[in-house]
Order: sequence, then structure tokens, then C-alpha cells
Amino acid sequence: MANDPMNLTELVRQVRERLALEASLGVTDLILPKPPPEPAVLPWPATQNAPRPPAPQRPAAPLSPEAQKKAEALSVLEKEAAKCKRCGLCDSRTHLVFGVGNPDARLMFVGEAPGADEDRLGEPFVGRAGQLLTRIITQGMKMQRADVYIANILKCRPPGNRPPAATEMVLCKEHLLKQIDIIRPATIVALGAVALNGLTDGNYSISRARGQFLLWRGLKLMPTFHPAYLLRNPSAKREVWEDIKKVLDALKELSL
Repeated sequence: MANDPMNLTELVRQVRERLALEASLGVTDLILPKPPPEPAVLPWPATQNAPRPPAPQRPAAPLSPEAQKKAEALSVLEKEAAKCKRCGLCDSRTHLVFGVGNPDARLMFVGEAPGADEDRLGEPFVGRAGQLLTRIITQGMKMQRADVYIANILKCRPPGNRPPAATEMVLCKEHLLKQIDIIRPATIVALGAVALNGLTDGNYSISRARGQFLLWRGLKLMPTFHPAYLLRNPSAKREVWEDIKKVLDALKELSL
């Protein structure tokens, strides 16, 4: 046994590592693979400290005439938003963070506000939380980031990454509502309580509201945890995956 690479000590070490990985995702039922152990197949990894190669992207399909009209309308709206001075956040921003994605998307993700990385690059969800959202879309949903549309309640970063003020959300939400009216997605995923309550003018607890569709302005709205919350609480990824599966089911029903 001493010369056997799969001795008992090595096997125990591998089992412990696998259990730790699965536990970090909230998985309680585990079926171990036959040795040699294979990497766990998960919707998205538990940790992402090591650099990862970019996911392969298929060439962008040409826009349909209807999608082209929507893209042009969004471009006009973005120019209007860039001139907006209602809440004063424009005075401290680096870039307007309007939104990104398919102008004819069936699925839209809405967060609360840009962070430092988003403000620097002018694109929503590009920091660590955004990278996790991208993995949810590409690895979990088997879609491309370019297939969906991503935006925030606020188009400018609050100083110091503080939470958006209620007055700021009221003043800025008009831009988002116009985006939604142009795109007309079938389903919106609200990422976190701030996004959910900013959209609906409600007072929801995200822990209680998540996982159940709300009917909002004639659209299906799915509340779930913000990716930044998942970075702090990896075990909640299992709940988000259950929410995302419901979104996928709803999109499939619309295709029938």
C-alpha cells in the first residue's frame, strides 16, 4: 500500500477537499466519483481567486430590423442620461454606466448602482460581483452575456460605493424604466433588495421575496440575491441557482 498512489491517506485528503467544496455551495447530498476523482461539475465555481481565461464568445448575430430600432432608441436615451444632473451624482462620477447587452433581450438583470470598477469602465457588473454574474449567465444558464441586458437603478456611482439614497433612485429610475420600455424583456431578475425595492417602490425583504415571480408592469420579475452577497455568503449560491432555474423554465415556456 505504501507504493500505491491511491493509498488511504491520499483518498481521505481528496474526500475532505471535495466535501469542503460542496459544502461551500450548500450541497448536502454528495455522490463521490470513482477514483481518480474528477473536478466537481457545478453551475459556477465556489472560489475565483486564480485568474481564469475568458469564456469563448460566439460572433454577434446581426440585429434584426426591430432590434436595430431598439438599439437606436437606447443610444438616444443614453445621450439624454449622460446630460442628466437631477441627483448630483454626475459631479463625482468618472463615466455614466448606462447598460449593456442585447437591445432585444428576453431576459434583463437589474442591480442597484455602479461600483468603482463599473465607474472606471462605464459598463455595469464588471467587478468581482459582475464576474460572478457572468458565470451564472454563461456556466449556469448556458447563455452569453451578450444575450441578456444588464443595467442598474442608478446610472452613476454613489461616492464611496455607499448604498443609493431613496431620492437618487426616484430621480434616476426614469432612465431605467425607459430602457425597459424599449427592450420589453419577458423576464427581469432583480439582484438584491435595493434593486427590487427601487423597481417596485416596495419594502420587500429579499430573503422572503426571492424565488417567487412578481408581476410588475406586465412583466415577470424574479427577485434573488445580489452576486456581491454570494461572494460573502457562498452557501446562498444554491438558493440563487434554484431561482435561476425558475427563470430558465419561464423563458422556455415562452418559446413553446
